[in-house]
Amino acid sequence: MPLRKDDPKSVGGYRLLDRLGAGGMGAVYRGRARSGREVAVKVVHAQYAEDPVFRSRFRQEIAAVRKVSGVFTAPVVDADPDAERPWMATQYVPGPSLAARIRDDGPLTRTELRRLALGLVEALREIHRAGVVHRDLKPANVLMADDGPRVIDFGISRAVENHNTLTETGQMIGTPPFMSPEQLTDARSVGPASDVFSLGALLVFAATGRGPFDADSPYLTAYRVVHDAPVLDGVPDPLRTILERCLAKDPQERPRPGALAAEFVAALPETGDEDAGTVRLRAGELALVRTRPAGTPDSDSGSVPGAERPARRRGRAGRLWAGAGTAVVLALGLTAYLLAGPGADDRPKGTDVAAPSRWTALPAGWRPWQTTVDATAASGVKTAADVAGLNMYSALRCAAHERAVYCAGDGTLPIRIDALTGRVVWRADGVPSIADKGSFGFRILGVVDGAVVVEQQYRPGSEGEPRPSVGALDTRTGKRLWHRELNSGAALPHLSGDLVVVPGGSGGRSLVARSARTGAVRWTGAVPEGQYCDWARTGAGLPLVCAPALVGAKNRTLLSLDRADGTAHTAKVPHRSDLLGTFDGRFLLLDRVEDPQRDAFARIRLVDTGTGRSTTTRLAHELEGDVTLADGVLWCVSSSGRLTAASARTGERLWTTRTSMERSSGITHDPRARTVYLSTASGRVAALDSRKGTLLWETMPRAQRAESLGQESSQVLLSGGAVVVSTSEGGLFTLDPAHPDRKPVSG
Repeated sequence: MPLRKDDPKSVGGYRLLDRLGAGGMGAVYRGRARSGREVAVKVVHAQYAEDPVFRSRFRQEIAAVRKVSGVFTAPVVDADPDAERPWMATQYVPGPSLAARIRDDGPLTRTELRRLALGLVEALREIHRAGVVHRDLKPANVLMADDGPRVIDFGISRAVENHNTLTETGQMIGTPPFMSPEQLTDARSVGPASDVFSLGALLVFAATGRGPFDADSPYLTAYRVVHDAPVLDGVPDPLRTILERCLAKDPQERPRPGALAAEFVAALPETGDEDAGTVRLRAGELALVRTRPAGTPDSDSGSVPGAERPARRRGRAGRLWAGAGTAVVLALGLTAYLLAGPGADDRPKGTDVAAPSRWTALPAGWRPWQTTVDATAASGVKTAADVAGLNMYSALRCAAHERAVYCAGDGTLPIRIDALTGRVVWRADGVPSIADKGSFGFRILGVVDGAVVVEQQYRPGSEGEPRPSVGALDTRTGKRLWHRELNSGAALPHLSGDLVVVPGGSGGRSLVARSARTGAVRWTGAVPEGQYCDWARTGAGLPLVCAPALVGAKNRTLLSLDRADGTAHTAKVPHRSDLLGTFDGRFLLLDRVEDPQRDAFARIRLVDTGTGRSTTTRLAHELEGDVTLADGVLWCVSSSGRLTAASARTGERLWTTRTSMERSSGITHDPRARTVYLSTASGRVAALDSRKGTLLWETMPRAQRAESLGQESSQVLLSGGAVVVSTSEGGLFTLDPAHPDRKPVSG
């Protein structure tokens, strides 16, 4: 995945090329050392870096993985547990995870299964020989390299000799379909035999496409792990006997990894590569499955029209649990559930669960709600005042962050809304106070490190230039953390990660980077003399496109600022090029068609500011409308409601779909659900499958009135599995994407 705008550009001297994924502890990037060696760099999330218990757990992780070496694990290359944001670099292993391999191609062949089983046994032997228990062996933590599997992510492993577990009493960490019974009932007793149980569950999944304890919820799955016999339908007989012993409830009855190697060799004899068409019996059904070597691209000519691969029809919940790749924390209430059985309703409040579908299950306590920015707040400015606007900002723009939605706009004070219930938690005053005469406008730049960063414009009377300023509010209370007045400058205020970059100096010709939380100055940079700059809408780092004030200039300057110190790299780009973000380690721009009367794009331009070089790729079909770059795809929405997806790499059209969403406000992409959303000023929302363009659903209007029909009149946000929509007249509502027609209740 391409780097996001708040991702670091480099860590520990490693240049970050793209994002590999994210989990509970942090994000993982593909990085490159100065020698050219590629590594996987794991960086702890900022909100956890200050937690001493969490930092100690990460330090333990590094120490644990350093002990492990072997052919089938990814060794540590470098690490710094004491950095401001602790990080660790391991060997980069090219290849998909086992979860992705099963999701895309179905169960493994016997040859693939033999290779996987023997590789994992060898990996566990090395891990346990080092005195470490992995504790989270699952398909997402196994990479399918060309020369064999690799076990990764010792994020919740612990040294056997360390009897003082860092896990809080009553908490169990892992992924339920692949957890051992003792992880769910007595986490302190977990030892090497727990990894053997997880190995057995993982190999059942690899052989059949589903786990041995799959159920519709993680709680029922966990109950089956503790109490029920495994379901092994479809597992070959010689292998079934071995996996039954691996999945024994009593850890003492499970075999040791050293003894398993010989048993797997006998149960899965080496017979050479399988034919392209292989007949398999699985769970009573006969299926002709076309197999191919791992890593070979799919071919349309090898598929049967209208046929669905059997692997997609069975075990869906198990595959989604494996593919999610996120460690699930189950609190003490789960133990009661395990002991009482599935009839007891002891689910802990606030615990997220995964649903057996494309949609993420909604958290406990969520309800579909509808409210407005004028609703009474619990604290701060409780009643919405009649604030005069400046007509500088859109009516309302919002940001979703950690179970809350933060909104502000022209004449609308910043507010925090509980994303579960729709209750307005606080409303913040302006600077100066709205009690003074004048006009106000607010724009939320983003939320980071417990701070809501807000740009404000204030005009004391009916005439004169507005006074710009920027500041931060505490996310919990709405109280002001810091505030600075600004000069009107060559670039607007911009938030990137934990940095707020604002105009500074005389005439606003310099750029000042401040801490989003404290406002402290980090560094000062400059923009080209006599030019005005605009930030990229998306992307990593701090990219600007700068142009001279003179009309008709042929070229503009693409400016990339290093987040660490503000060092600038530049490259020349055509004047009629729009910067969208980053792709494949370079900045991506779209070149407009030669006719200045047409609002359309003809070419993709990739620019490396380090070398100044650029390459162009002609779009197979011109894009006309509002274009967004996300997940390596160019999403183009026309004013008539037609949505087109094109490859950012090749320029080829992937699909195009007509909807009834006229004058929609761009797209919102949810990569986990493989969905894109459109919305309109009237509060209508549409969801489409991001891979095929299939229209999943459209809703009826929700806005009471539509005062503005502009391109920025509505917005779709994602919050904990729910869809949050803002409308042109200051209304907000949520949808359950699995049940979009559910009626909301008043917030």
